[in-house]
Amino acid sequence: MFPILTLIRLLLLTLNSLQHVLAIDDGSYNTQIKDSHDSSINISSTGTSTSNIEIRKGDDNNRYNDNNNNNNNNDDDDNALVKRENTDSNLTIVGTWSSKSNQVFTGPGFYDPVDELLIEPSLPGISYSFTENGWFEEASYQVSGNPRNPACPSAAMTFQHGTYKIYDNGTLILTPISVDGRQLVSDPCKDNGTSSYNRYFQEETFKSYEVMLDDYYGIYKLILYQFNGAPLQPLYLAYRPPLMLPTETLNPTATTTSGTGSTSTDSKVKRDSLSNLVKRSLENKYKTNAIKQPSKSFFMSNIFWYISASVIGLGSLLFFIY
Repeated sequence: MFPILTLIRLLLLTLNSLQHVLAIDDGSYNTQIKDSHDSSINISSTGTSTSNIEIRKGDDNNRYNDNNNNNNNNDDDDNALVKRENTDSNLTIVGTWSSKSNQVFTGPGFYDPVDELLIEPSLPGISYSFTENGWFEEASYQVSGNPRNPACPSAAMTFQHGTYKIYDNGTLILTPISVDGRQLVSDPCKDNGTSSYNRYFQEETFKSYEVMLDDYYGIYKLILYQFNGAPLQPLYLAYRPPLMLPTETLNPTATTTSGTGSTSTDSKVKRDSLSNLVKRSLENKYKTNAIKQPSKSFFMSNIFWYISASVIGLGSLLFFIY
């Protein structure tokens, strides 16, 4: 009895297994999967070549919308940051800017207008200063090597100041005072050790300029683009307010028109007293090894002075005798 029942059960199990295998071979199935967030995925297929897939994700849609909202908020924050940077009051050209050597600065440490003395810095470089009311000052110390003869480098020191103007297209124009510019050029292998000191006047045009915060040094940086678009070496903010000489004509001639259009004459120039001149000469004595040579004209030579003193002495003697 028991073996017969056992055989019947085995036959039934075998038939169920065969039906399941046939259903899979036929390629029809229907499955529903539910996740923990009550979202469902229904997958149905009939045959081996066609299938229909339908996905419904309620919570995932919400999360997608939240992510989009967060991204939009981040974009708004970035736009607001750009606007704040564009309106940063520190991103202005006003101030004293110096090149990376950090040894060349405008002001009395580079040029003494009383003695008309250019003071050599310890390292080459350039410096520009700009005021809010349209004045500028330039100090430049450039050294050029000589590849044919390394012992014969040439150097040039240049001082200029005057007015500047920024146009609507971003162009920056520097207009110096013509009588105040000075340049000292040294080429020891050609000038026999005697440098050339001359008046200097050169208008400068910059196509544009850019002020930004340097990410590496953490200070503000100025980039001046020349008329052809080539950038000068970066200049870094050194002083604000700027370090400059007086914004006026420093060494006027008989009749001089300054950068502001006003006219100055020698009668309006304040002359320093003898004690101040001596004091200034002593202060400048160890700032440079330049020697101011007397004029070579006859009327400014020592011979003329001795002849004049001798004639005055002889006339005084004759006056008392007779």
